[in-house]
Amino acid sequence: MEFFTKFPVMERSELAEFRKGIDFAFRDFSKAYGDGIEAFFDPLLYFLVWLEKLLINSPWPIIIGVICGLAWIASRSWKLVLGAAISFFLIGYFGMWKDCMATVAIITVCVMICMAVGIPMGVIMARSNRAEKAILPVLDMMQTIPSFVYLIPILMLLGIGKVPGLIAICIYAVPPIIRLTNLGIREVDKETIEASEAFGATKLQKLRTVQIPLALPTVFAGVNQTIMMALAMVVIASMIGVKGLGVPILRAVLNQYLALGLFNGLAIVALAIIFDRAAQEYGRRIQKHRGITKK
Repeated sequence: MEFFTKFPVMERSELAEFRKGIDFAFRDFSKAYGDGIEAFFDPLLYFLVWLEKLLINSPWPIIIGVICGLAWIASRSWKLVLGAAISFFLIGYFGMWKDCMATVAIITVCVMICMAVGIPMGVIMARSNRAEKAILPVLDMMQTIPSFVYLIPILMLLGIGKVPGLIAICIYAVPPIIRLTNLGIREVDKETIEASEAFGATKLQKLRTVQIPLALPTVFAGVNQTIMMALAMVVIASMIGVKGLGVPILRAVLNQYLALGLFNGLAIVALAIIFDRAAQEYGRRIQKHRGITKK
């Protein structure tokens, strides 16, 4: 009866040796290949540092003007433009301009990377059921594993700095755009695809002129989710050397500074709302401009 009342457990000494084996194996791997992996990401680091310096050192009226211009191009909404202008002015007025620009820089780079990786991967999943079955469990793991867990191997490989934080944010934020790109392409009406085939369209032409344009609203929903998740990761990334609005929030948590944490938290909320509305409206405008509707 002891078998039913006492759960079988590995001996502590064996479990300790098993854990040590994993730790030592990964440390040996990081010693052997860590420098090469770090060198591989050097161009990304240079671009991130350049963009951050550009945003911080440029005159603030120009930055706000560019942001408002991009918001207008994306949405054609004066309300969003006015909201963006007021939000960024208040962020600067309350002394958060440099941190905000650092956050905008890293979020911009992260979203660019996630789109460059996520959209092609979503297309691959949509075109192959085998690829979808293989990739979905990986996405499930990426979305459910605690972010602190995958920070450990990243820190062991690359140490503390901007690049490890950038990689951590991308790992956390990329699954939605992959999933929704796959979903959007799979939801394209079969009759529309058959009509394009009847006109002799190749697989690439179907993808470029029919499937992706029809899937754009869903794809941009994925971009929205990626932006939201990247911004949510800012505070955790600040623990491993990423500058931005997450640093004062972390300091506020450690020292119980309510106002500091609240102001910087609201700044992140403002960024999230502006990016979200702009991406949504841009997706709708592209679909409307092309005269494409989903059934």
